[in-house]
Amino acid sequence: MNSDIRIGFVGDSFVLGTGDEKSLGWVGRVCADACRQGYDVTGYNLGIRRDTSRDILQRWRDECDRRLPQHSDARVVFSFGTNDTAIEAGKPRVSASESRENTVEILTAAKQRYPTLFISPPPAIDRAQNQRIFELTRDISQLCSRLEIPYIDVHSVLLADRNYHCEVAETDGSHPRRRGYRQRVHPSYAISKNAYP
Repeated sequence: MNSDIRIGFVGDSFVLGTGDEKSLGWVGRVCADACRQGYDVTGYNLGIRRDTSRDILQRWRDECDRRLPQHSDARVVFSFGTNDTAIEAGKPRVSASESRENTVEILTAAKQRYPTLFISPPPAIDRAQNQRIFELTRDISQLCSRLEIPYIDVHSVLLADRNYHCEVAETDGSHPRRRGYRQRVHPSYAISKNAYP
């Protein structure tokens, strides 16, 4: 048994698992699979619907510091960006430049505290928004490379997945159901030591 692994999963409704009939999302499945493999994992789902990078910047430190004590094998997984690119009042909720600045600040500080991993946001149904998500994920990927933070690209994988898009289209137009969340990330990766530098 690999003991006392604690992971804060920080992000938006896709981290929360909105739309999953089993209320597990991909985070619940990651932790359940890790437990089956013999890991003693405590996963904290810190996803909040409609949260942008601006919101996450304001809250992540306090929420993680309360849950990830120094004596544990603590890690943080971030995934956000879709809400930044959503249009409200004729413009993105968070500009591309502010999204980059917020992400730099979040990841730079997180790396100093915990082993850190970033998982890209999934694609959208709306083509124009999907282009904005693509551009943001490209920028975050480059940022993670510069900071030496591991990055998992689920955006391009799901973009090519017809079943994922069909499932999202059949629900609220944004979120998948349980099948889509099963496809987001290989469950072992967020737990494995190999995921972190």
